[in-house]
Amino acid sequence: MLYVCSLSHLSETAARTRAETLVTLINAGTPVDRPASIDPENHLFLGFNDIVEPMEGLTPPGSQHVQALIDFARKWDRRAPMIVHCWAGISRSTAGAFIISCARNPAADEQSVAATLRAASPSATPNARLVALADEILEREGRMIRAMEAIGRGANAYEGAPFMLDVEQ
Repeated sequence: MLYVCSLSHLSETAARTRAETLVTLINAGTPVDRPASIDPENHLFLGFNDIVEPMEGLTPPGSQHVQALIDFARKWDRRAPMIVHCWAGISRSTAGAFIISCARNPAADEQSVAATLRAASPSATPNARLVALADEILEREGRMIRAMEAIGRGANAYEGAPFMLDVEQ
């Protein structure tokens, strides 16, 4: 199982789920206390800002970030849950969960994965740049982008509620 949460819910989500793998998608330099249940080699920290267009002084998500996420996700043995988190649990982490699900399931219907994501998280608003980069890397021919457009922007929220996503649909 894959769990998605904000930074403020990371410790409790790790304790509740007994996750052993962690993906952090957050601004570089943001302090993140890795839960004790997560070994350092099972923690991927990718530092970039939650933006969709380059902006002076900020680090946009790049193809190297997405490729690292995909490579890490493909190595996950699924014996224990994985957590993907960002600052608010709304944009970067939900994009990460969508990307992981698509990467782990090459034949999965992107619309179905997106609908499952929306049902699990009404506030999910996946970062469009991350999704577009993943769509290209995974050779999904625009299907991931169209699936995200179909579910639209999530409900307004300051912080998303933690949720679970079954990556093996």
